[in-house]
Formats: sequence, C-alpha cells, structure tokens
Amino acid sequence: MTPPTPAAAIHSPSSPQYTQQFLSNVLSQRGPSSLPYSEDVKWLIRQHLVSLIDTCPSLQPRTATFTYNDGRTVNLLQANGTVPMVYLDATYNIPVIIWLLESYPRQSPLVFVNPTRNMVIKDSHPFVNSSGIVSIPYLKNWVYPSSNLVELARNLSHFFSRDPPLYTKRNPNPSPNPHPPPGTSFSNSGSTRPAIPPRVYPPSPYGSGSGGVVGRKMDDPSEVDKKNAIDELMLKLHSDIEGLGKARESDMEGLFNAQGVLRRREEELRKGVKEMLDEKEGLEQQLLMVLMNADVLEGWVRDNETKVKKIGNVDVDEAFELCDRLSKQMLDCTASDLAMEDVIYSLDKAIQDGAIPFDQYLRNVRLLSREQFIHRATASKVKAVQMQAQVSHMASRLSQYTLS
Repeated sequence: MTPPTPAAAIHSPSSPQYTQQFLSNVLSQRGPSSLPYSEDVKWLIRQHLVSLIDTCPSLQPRTATFTYNDGRTVNLLQANGTVPMVYLDATYNIPVIIWLLESYPRQSPLVFVNPTRNMVIKDSHPFVNSSGIVSIPYLKNWVYPSSNLVELARNLSHFFSRDPPLYTKRNPNPSPNPHPPPGTSFSNSGSTRPAIPPRVYPPSPYGSGSGGVVGRKMDDPSEVDKKNAIDELMLKLHSDIEGLGKARESDMEGLFNAQGVLRRREEELRKGVKEMLDEKEGLEQQLLMVLMNADVLEGWVRDNETKVKKIGNVDVDEAFELCDRLSKQMLDCTASDLAMEDVIYSLDKAIQDGAIPFDQYLRNVRLLSREQFIHRATASKVKAVQMQAQVSHMASRLSQYTLS
C-alpha cells in the first residue's frame, strides 16, 4: 500500500509567494474587519506560518470564523491540512486544524483533528479527546517566544506516530469489489489500520454555522486591497469623528470649568454680602451703644453743670486724683505722647502750607519722634508692671476665697 501525497490547500494556490502575499494582506488590514491580533506580534505570526508552510506544505493558512462555547464568533487565522506520521513503517496523513487564537503567540494555539466521514476518533486516546481537541505536552508547556508552529507540527507527528488518533470505520457489508478503496487497509487479522485521509476534506464537525469551525476560501489580493482602501477610509472617518468629538468634549469641558468658576464667584459674592450684612448689623449695634453712652454723658453733664458753676474755674490736672505712683507716671507718659502727636500733626500742616522751612521741619520731627518713642516705651513698661500687679492681686484674693 502506498500512502497518498499530501493534499494542497483547499480553494487556494499553494505557491509560497502567493501564501506570503496572502498573509501580508490579511495581517495588514485595519478597521473593523482586521484580525484581532496585537500589532506587535503580527509580524511574528506571519513568520511562524511561513516557516510552517516551508516545513510542512500540506498545511495551508487561511482565515475562518471560530465559534466559542458561549456563541461568540471571531475571524481568526488557521493552518488547515494534514500532519504526516509514521506507523508500522508506513507514512500516513492525519487531517488537523491549528487555530491561532487572539492571544497567540503568547499562548498556545488550539489544535483539532479533523476526521473525514469514514474516520472515527480512537476512544480514550491519551492526547485527543472525543471532541477532537489535541492536548500534547508541547501545547501544555508552550513558552513565548521560543515555542513555534514548526516544533508543534513535529511534536504532533511524533505523538500521532506513537498512538494514531484516527481509524477508518469497519464496513459491516463488505463490497464484492476485491480492491479496497484508497485510505483503507486491513491487516491479516482483520483489524483496522490508521486512516489515510482523502485529498479533499468535508466540512469539520467543529465548524461554525452548524455549531463548529468551518474553513473559508482564501481572499483574493485585489479584494484584500479593496477592503484595505475601504478600511482606510472608514479609519479616517472614525478618526475625524473622534477628533470632532474630542473638540466638542474640550469645549464642553471649558464651559463646565467656566460654570464652576461662576458658581464659585457666586458663592464668594453671597458670602461677601452676608459678611457685609453682619458688619452692618454690628455697626448698628455699636452706633446704638454710642448713642446710649452719649445720652448718659449728656445727662451727667447736665446734672453736674450747676456744681461746676458753684465751684468756679477748675484745673483739669487737678480734676482727677490718681491712686498710686504708677498711675501718675502712666498718665504723664500718655499725655506727653498725645501732645507730641498733636505737635507733629501741626508741623505736617505747617510744611504743607509752607509756613516753615523743610530742614527745620525734619529737625523738629526727629527730636519729637525720639522723645515720643521714649514716652511710649515707658508707658508700655508701666502697663506691664500694672498688669502683673493686678494679676498678683487677683491671685491673692482667689487664695483667700479658697482658704475660707
């Protein structure tokens, strides 16, 4: 029995140049129809597929729709074809589909065996489950960026050779034709041999549309260019719309900021008006107190005016009797300070009117200011001594109340 020659990719030319052009076109697409791979790994994906085709020409890349278990669909790249294996000194081809998911190459691809109608998956296979999903150690130990599709194909061939995953179905009613059909052979004991796939494969049981993954025809380069042009126009349109939206958002943000500033100013104005109203109320209360005090003083003057007339002329300095020496010193310093303040004020008026020369004005102001400073310093010290004496007096009185 002679094993069949690996089949060419379905509906697509098998030349390496055409395949490379196809990969360049589909991986360079932009816009909504672009493949969902990261831009920084698209060139690496292309290199992986080109190397796979050079090593295993029976696998051809194409784009197809992949359906997840939750019903979500996405357009992905796949390598569809056969992987050679050696079993009992004969080479057979196992049909497989290698799906490059969105996370490829950082995560391993998803590999299915794709049996034809006259093939079945071996029960309890160590590396292929009943759904056709392949799980070999190379996929489990996938390491980015060292792992690649070429080594994956070699590992698939190695593990399939150890234990073929597909077998041809037994025919319960053998045909009288003494020559068995291609792809089926029987040993002397009647057991089945590993399946040899035909050149053209039927739709996979894992395709979309009917519930699984279905391969699609390779896109024509002219159609790809047309799609690229449309995608570029759509991308420009989206970019213009996005720029217009950002400009409008910027304007709206400016208006919101201006609104915030106006609201803060409104709050500040309301606060200022409230403070002014409070100040007005306080001034009105102070004015009322002044008027009341003025009435009290006027009443006191009226009551004591007759007494002054009886006494006659009274010296102002003798009208108040001071209780101690510090009070007399405080009164003298304060009177001298105010008198000098009045003299300086009179000198200011005189220099403004031109009554005295400027140098004489400066000389007098300097002398008066020095003497005024001395009186003010003396008054400050006297006040401090008086405060200390008052505090001591209050403390003595408090101690008396405490003892009593």
